[in-house]
Amino acid sequence: MVSSLGALEQKVLESAWKLKRVNVHDVADSLDEVLAYTTVMTTLDRLFKKGYLDREKEGRAFIYVPRMSPEELQAEIAGDVISGLIDGATRHISPLLASIVDAVSERDRSFLDDLERLVKEKKAELGRK
Repeated sequence: MVSSLGALEQKVLESAWKLKRVNVHDVADSLDEVLAYTTVMTTLDRLFKKGYLDREKEGRAFIYVPRMSPEELQAEIAGDVISGLIDGATRHISPLLASIVDAVSERDRSFLDDLERLVKEKKAELGRK
């Protein structure tokens, strides 16, 4: 999943994705292990501070809502990784791009069609700007 998250943070985030809107009790009840209320509360607060959850006050408790879906998070992480690779390969980008194309084609040849379509869409979008 996300390398910046610990095992408990990942479990709590997965619980929030599954339940959509959660408080500390909701998460504690959904986990397979018994954890102290304060442990779950601290974990939710950390996820909020790291930007994975939004929160709003409801009565005396906070309600937490995921800021993005698992798919959106995966896309953001992939984008960050690729941006980092591109930044590191600014002088010799062709080998990096070739590696990406090779990795895509090894998974499924139809992914190459998807990649080609996405490149064409992006070129058209940039041409309109």
